[in-house]
Amino acid sequence: MTNGAAAGSAAAAAAIANAIKASGVLVRMEPREFLSVLSRCENPLVVVAECGVFSRKHQYLTSYKGLAFYTKSSTPLPIGSHAEVISARKIVIPG
Repeated sequence: MTNGAAAGSAAAAAAIANAIKASGVLVRMEPREFLSVLSRCENPLVVVAECGVFSRKHQYLTSYKGLAFYTKSSTPLPIGSHAEVISARKIVIPG
């Protein structure tokens, strides 16, 4: 590995570590567990995005009691009308 490549790898590793630190606590969960968290929220805010090249995946992100909850599903989740939904181009999750 050349010095330039080593420096680039170190910089990339540092960028990933900083992204994880900046994101705070992120809880990844199964879709049904995510819906359970949403049912506990009075007026949840949910960020929704689609990802995937060959098969579409639906991503969901919300917060509850200071934690961020994330899930990915192959089918759209029934969020419900009580939630405020924000559509995003993509959700980037570190790690």
